[in-house]
Amino acid sequence: MSTPPTSDVDLFADDVVLDPYPVFAGLREQGPVVHLPRNDVYALTRYDVVRDALADVESFSSTSIAFNPMANEALTGTSLASDPPVHTQLRATLTENLSPRALRGLKGQIAEKADALVADLVTKGSFEAIDALARAFPLEVVADLIGFTGEVRANMLRWGQAAMEVLGPLNQRTAENFPVAGELYAWCSQVKAEDLAEGSVGRGIFDAEARGAIPQGTAGHIIHQYLGAGVDTTIAAIGNIVALFARHPDQLALVRQDPALVPAAFNEVLRYWAPVHAWGRRVTKDVTVADAEIPAGAQVAVLFGAGNRDPRHYENPDAFLVERNPADHLSFGYGPHGCAGQGLARLEAHAVIDALARRVGRLVTGPEVRVPSNTTRSIDELPVLEVIPA
Repeated sequence: MSTPPTSDVDLFADDVVLDPYPVFAGLREQGPVVHLPRNDVYALTRYDVVRDALADVESFSSTSIAFNPMANEALTGTSLASDPPVHTQLRATLTENLSPRALRGLKGQIAEKADALVADLVTKGSFEAIDALARAFPLEVVADLIGFTGEVRANMLRWGQAAMEVLGPLNQRTAENFPVAGELYAWCSQVKAEDLAEGSVGRGIFDAEARGAIPQGTAGHIIHQYLGAGVDTTIAAIGNIVALFARHPDQLALVRQDPALVPAAFNEVLRYWAPVHAWGRRVTKDVTVADAEIPAGAQVAVLFGAGNRDPRHYENPDAFLVERNPADHLSFGYGPHGCAGQGLARLEAHAVIDALARRVGRLVTGPEVRVPSNTTRSIDELPVLEVIPA
């Protein structure tokens, strides 16, 4: 057994969160576990150790998914930040409305919305891809699904972004976003069934609470997760789809020639650019990972993007190849805490990829603008200067 190597990298420095892949490569070569004193974390850097840690919920607790104590305290009682058996019960209600069977009825509607939106943008010939597509589409889908109306609909983007920012360490980004995340928390703690549209998933969660399927007072927590965890990450993924297909028109052409590649293309987008930068766990006891010891109580940083580019697992990992189909990528997590909303995210992203592949021959884009962010790595602005139709 050995002590893990140490690095003076600051995982949350602006230049690292904007483009983490060179840093991830360096950490991965140092070892599967690297101690980062500047963040007081042990970073998991390679595919196998990330996957194994996510599967081991007894040793790697989710009660510390954030990198500051205030956010972890605020998340107490949510399925995101709980361990079995509490997690199991909360998760069942969260996923009841997100199962393949439950989502089947939405597939056609989501595909129609995506196609109409992309068709309109192609007709315009130039547009701002993040505002007009990556944000507009998932915000509408999630708002309709949960039954958000009025002021909540208007605040979804701000609230969703802030909910992810406050998971970071106690830096300036976290401090600035606590008040906005607090607005979301306050709304979710007093929301009632009648605040949500009839027939919506949100109403269904309150019905589950009323019949005792979930503990009293947890419906708001579950709605918090739909908005807090599901919006910003999907916006990031859809922005990445547009940017990567603009950069790699040959890969878009492959999907156009073979529409069956749509799911594989989305898997590769998620593998190549993980929407989540770092995610927390706390070890409950001394844990040995690949011969390196992590001491009991230590905070762990799970680096999905580092694992997704591990050459020990993926051949030529720094190439974007839609035919690769890395269905085992780590961007949705793994194990009992694997992303509860991944079915919905796939429906949305597959619909966008399908519409782009059918309607677009090539996208000419201006420079991507990225803004440093603690948790979600996304594009903030992406001008599409010209659409060459299919």
